[in-house]
Amino acid sequence: MNIIVEIALQQMILLDSTGHVVRRYQISSAKNGTGQERGSFCTPLGKHIVRARIGQGAPVNTVFVRRRPTGEIYTPELAANQPGRDWILTRILWLSGCEPGFNRLGSVDTMRRYIYIHGSPDSAEMGKPGSIGCIRMHNHNLLDLFERVPVGTSIEINA
Repeated sequence: MNIIVEIALQQMILLDSTGHVVRRYQISSAKNGTGQERGSFCTPLGKHIVRARIGQGAPVNTVFVRRRPTGEIYTPELAANQPGRDWILTRILWLSGCEPGFNRLGSVDTMRRYIYIHGSPDSAEMGKPGSIGCIRMHNHNLLDLFERVPVGTSIEINA
């Protein structure tokens, strides 16, 4: 499996080993656009891999902070009590850059920037930028993707 993320289209394409499209998913990338620098709150471009898969077996809407379940399950009521919180839900695919000096090592290291593909509330709008750097998906789509991609899966993020 390989993944292509098209930022301009706010779309993720999952390809099989022969290059045929398996699935297309709507996503939401960074509201600050694309960029590599730590602290930019931008979605990094280039070649990446799935470094880690986090959350296997956790209930849908499990809330994660620093890649650990908090014990909370997301609800609209929880969200109303914590406006502005960046919700990372259900599963996490932690990305690692593959291009030294561009998206790996130093101040441009995707993994050290904690860039993920992760779940988000059903109310989160897909198809337009809105995250603080990560690639957000609706939970049902993320669950489908998570079951299909192992650690090491290649990801190309294009502007």
